[in-house]
Amino acid sequence: MNVDTLIHAKWIIPVEPKNTVYENHSVAIKDGKIEALLPTDKARSKYTATQERNLDKHALIPGLINAHTHAAMNLFRGLADDLPLMEWLNEHIWPAETKWVDPEFVKDGTELAVAEMIRGGTTCFNDMYFFPDQTAEVCTRIGMRAVVGLILIDFPTAWANDADEYLLKGEQVHDTYRHDSLINTAFAPHAPYTVSDEPLKRVNVLAEELDIPIHMHIHETAFEVEQSVEQHGKRPLQRLSELGLLSPRMLAVHMTQLNKDEIKELAKQGVSVAHCPESNLKLASGFCPVGELVKAGVNVCLGTDGTASNNDLDMFGEMRTAALLAKGVANDSTCLDAHTTLKMATLNGAKALGLDETIGSLKKGKQADIVAINLDQLETAPLYEPVSQIIYSANRQQVSDVWISGKQLLKNRELTTMEYSKLMEKAKEWELKIKS
Repeated sequence: MNVDTLIHAKWIIPVEPKNTVYENHSVAIKDGKIEALLPTDKARSKYTATQERNLDKHALIPGLINAHTHAAMNLFRGLADDLPLMEWLNEHIWPAETKWVDPEFVKDGTELAVAEMIRGGTTCFNDMYFFPDQTAEVCTRIGMRAVVGLILIDFPTAWANDADEYLLKGEQVHDTYRHDSLINTAFAPHAPYTVSDEPLKRVNVLAEELDIPIHMHIHETAFEVEQSVEQHGKRPLQRLSELGLLSPRMLAVHMTQLNKDEIKELAKQGVSVAHCPESNLKLASGFCPVGELVKAGVNVCLGTDGTASNNDLDMFGEMRTAALLAKGVANDSTCLDAHTTLKMATLNGAKALGLDETIGSLKKGKQADIVAINLDQLETAPLYEPVSQIIYSANRQQVSDVWISGKQLLKNRELTTMEYSKLMEKAKEWELKIKS
């Protein structure tokens, strides 16, 4: 039987079934989808392929899913470090955005972010930023999978002036890309403290009509919660619950300030949580109680946040930090094991975005979003258990090859649809412009 691609690997870690590692197995790809996972000797006898790769020192995993980021903010990497969140936002980031953000900024910043993510094994990202039409255009041109956030905020920006315009433009982006195989959309109201009740009610109705998720920063800091109690007489989650926003559509980002009743409510309502451990640590925002959330049955996924507050889009670093931090916060070394952490960065992210039927695990019929990791390196030797090595020892430089829908976007560490030298030139141009 002829297929498009055969990849032979030392290990395949499919994520589904859970806690599974296949040794000396292969994956067959046809028409952008996974045709089969099977032992390599059987694959060689059963299939012929247009392209064949022998990766006998590598582990194959599902493409990593960055469940929360602001891709274009790559151009602000390191601009205002070591500051508290509200000072960082009010005195540095928002003024810089007012000055610089336009379609060109978003296009160039997103290209840099996508290149970084592909080189780090990320095959899908969930974005929240202005000019989402530019983000979508970049991704379709390059071949990257993305969930593009339809941003909503109470105040005027370069993208829109008021709620009516934000929502109108958002719906236009959704309509433009609703049949695109790589682009999905989600409503992205920024945060409870920047979006008022009426626009949130409209988002809830529209999300139901369009059948798309809602992606929002919630309970990021203690200050946010205190401010909500002063202004509304209730915590942000209670307010959102009363507006009808807590449902399986909701992806709540950060969630560092949670009590036990709120955790129960999240589980009851099917809300997903995007945990961004490194950004939260850097901004001293608090600790998301990941162990308690997982124990309660909440779907927890991982995001990097933007590079202005992280300062990278490294999901390998995020996985390691998440696993270690969860153990420390829970005072329990077993609360987040390596397999669970990998699932958070893959299948859980897909579920949070409503994409778990098509991506997030290596399974027949799913899109061939696949990452190869070279584990035959000093940094991951000796090797006793590949998933543990990936979470606790490996780094993103060990990603050798990346496929999205069966198309190879990284081959032997080289980008196939972007020019590295041009990306570096563009980054330097923006550095000089913003510094001036």
